Amino acid sequence: METLISRIESVAERDQGTVTFVAGDTYDTIRWSELHADARAAAAVLQDRGIGPGSHVALLGPTTRSLITAIQAVWLTGGTLVTMPLPMRMGALDVFIDQTRQRIRRSDSALVLIDSELAAFVSPIEGDPPFLGLDELVGTGAADAYRRPDVDPSSLALLQFTSGSTSEPKGVMLAHEKICNNLSGAWTAASLRHDDVLVSWLPLYHDMGLIGLLGIPMTIGTTLVQGAAQDFLARPMRWMRWISDHGGTGTAGPNFAFALAARTLRRTNEELDLSTLRIALSGAEPVDATTFERFFTAGERFGLRRSVAFPAFGMAEVCIAGAFPKLGDGLRTDWVDRVALETDRRALAVEPGSEHGVELAILGRAVPGLEISIVDPDTGAPRGDREVGELLITGNSLTEGYYRQPEETAELIRDGWLHTGDLAYTVDGELVVCGRIKDLIIVGGRNIYPQDVEKVVGEVEGVRTGNVIAFGVDGRHGAQNMIVVAETKAASHLDELTRTIVGAVTEAVGIPPKDVVLVEPGTVPKTSSGKLQRSACRTQFQSGELARI
Repeated sequence: METLISRIESVAERDQGTVTFVAGDTYDTIRWSELHADARAAAAVLQDRGIGPGSHVALLGPTTRSLITAIQAVWLTGGTLVTMPLPMRMGALDVFIDQTRQRIRRSDSALVLIDSELAAFVSPIEGDPPFLGLDELVGTGAADAYRRPDVDPSSLALLQFTSGSTSEPKGVMLAHEKICNNLSGAWTAASLRHDDVLVSWLPLYHDMGLIGLLGIPMTIGTTLVQGAAQDFLARPMRWMRWISDHGGTGTAGPNFAFALAARTLRRTNEELDLSTLRIALSGAEPVDATTFERFFTAGERFGLRRSVAFPAFGMAEVCIAGAFPKLGDGLRTDWVDRVALETDRRALAVEPGSEHGVELAILGRAVPGLEISIVDPDTGAPRGDREVGELLITGNSLTEGYYRQPEETAELIRDGWLHTGDLAYTVDGELVVCGRIKDLIIVGGRNIYPQDVEKVVGEVEGVRTGNVIAFGVDGRHGAQNMIVVAETKAASHLDELTRTIVGAVTEAVGIPPKDVVLVEPGTVPKTSSGKLQRSACRTQFQSGELARI
């Protein structure tokens, strides 16, 4: 069986591919073999500090060449990498520091590798492991001093904390062989090639950025153009510019990223060439077909082809890749009757554009090595095609469970099947995901999917798109009431905005929200990867912590 070490070494020995580090609008390109030499030297420094197989090493810092070198260095020692999220909003710095310290301690990290700028905010206190600056690690050792360890393929390579979108973040245990299996499955399912150029700005503390976009080039061998999330968010056009300048053939992002890219492509007068793209993967959250389609419409004049759309399903508990469509099929959707979906758990096909229909993205089939099943969430009985149930996954890249959380692990994996908590169905064997079981809003016997409400409200003038949360709270006699929380920059006419939101929701799903809470920008709680935290928002609402404008 292979390990990440053997795969990393193979790429370096073949001298296959380069990695370009993007800082704003400046580029620095080196070969993977050069980075490997730097990582060997850094690994030697770590070994001198006692890091080896079984050691857990926490890593905290923005995307840089030093950070990626440190990632490889930890794996070369046989140690377990524990990636730490960065703060989404600097206003919540105290919360970030507290959560980071909890993760460091809960992961049993023996050492913390930290960027020098973050070290000014997060410093060790009593009970913490030692801290080591990335500038003290990278560029200070000697590659010849590195001693290659004997690593068991079943040993832990990564503790990937979940996003915490529906519960407290948990440390997903991922072994070397599991990650290798999943990367091989993704490589095959996406028809990737060694001459591909992957372009990414995705955070390296998130599974799609770390395992998917970085892991494939580093351990199988392609060229990578790696930017930083903060550079993309500061100027979304950079993502498109990086693809154009470097002949990018593959890239990935969540819904909000494609929404930002569509907006900037519509407005720009820059000259771009997006014709080299073969794969534009949308994942990390339920794929919104309308948002994805707008991206391709906006990019058409730059040579962007609709056939490269690649809506996919993945999760940390299977390493990253769960289900992929066939390359070249583009965006395919399923229009289903909203009432049948919500009341009968059936995906009854309707004509595209139907007034009573909802459009859902078709996500393809399980990647090689995995198998999916849809079952009744109450009885466990198998569901047929177009029957909605809970998505289960089994195969060769499943996590062993959550670190030091046996009860949660027993709930997650039963009889060899991973219970995802996602509601889904199949169309001719291909996967369609509807939403999360825990997030359902049950009103009058109907299962209202919060993302349907959030999408409609996000399109209301005055509301910040992507910053809307819908959830249910218990009302009288056990019935649920629908609550909508929306960010807005508006300082006046708030009653009118509220009425517009109520009208839009009522027209879309047939049920008005019980309450609409308008809040300041930056208020809606999100995970470190930008996912909406509906359960956290519900708790804030019920405790009176949400500050209405």
